[in-house]
Amino acid sequence: MFEDRTDAGKKLATALAKYRGQDVVVLAIPRGGVEVGHQVAKYLGADFSLLVSRKLPYPDNPEAGFGAIAEDGSTYISEQAARWIPAPTVQRIVEEQKRELRRRVQALRGGAELPRIEGRTVILVDDGIAMGSTMRASIELCRNEKARRIVVATPVAGERVARQIEILVDELIILETPPFFRAVAQVYRNWYDVSDHEVLQTLEKWRREHPAGRLSPQRAADGHSGRRD
Repeated sequence: MFEDRTDAGKKLATALAKYRGQDVVVLAIPRGGVEVGHQVAKYLGADFSLLVSRKLPYPDNPEAGFGAIAEDGSTYISEQAARWIPAPTVQRIVEEQKRELRRRVQALRGGAELPRIEGRTVILVDDGIAMGSTMRASIELCRNEKARRIVVATPVAGERVARQIEILVDELIILETPPFFRAVAQVYRNWYDVSDHEVLQTLEKWRREHPAGRLSPQRAADGHSGRRD
């Protein structure tokens, strides 16, 4: 359905055309959502940055998760998982992921704050939604920051997760909901794990495209923007 994340981002951008010229900030969820979000922000002429969130991995199966946490501490935990994972274990995993979040904010955003969210339309972008945990935590962050309107936009998601996310936000834009959805990768011809280096390259490309334009992580780091502006 999509050649790669660039192709998906361009197609997703056109589905969001009504937001062109508005006071919008596009927040991509790294790492896979960064190139998709870059294409959306470029098309909309919107502010662009990264919102870092992490899944909370099961203690005996780190590839799977029982929830997620965003960089401000906003947390989503599956009710089912909470029934059998001891509270001290949950707290230990949360604290571990908080440390990793701080590291990733420093590595990917240079420690800069997010652009101002309060009173604005926020478009949360990822390359796909599988279980939806990291997106839920990201939505909670935007709600805590008093976003005026929260939009979730992604090229692909399963139908069940899409219904769950839809009731949490003001608008949900999904290009494809395959009837037999197994993994985000199934709709991409060219799929690979995105590295931190590629994320930083994409941010550098954004800065070159917008040397004196709207917000970017570098402008935030330089003190030209932030939540207190």
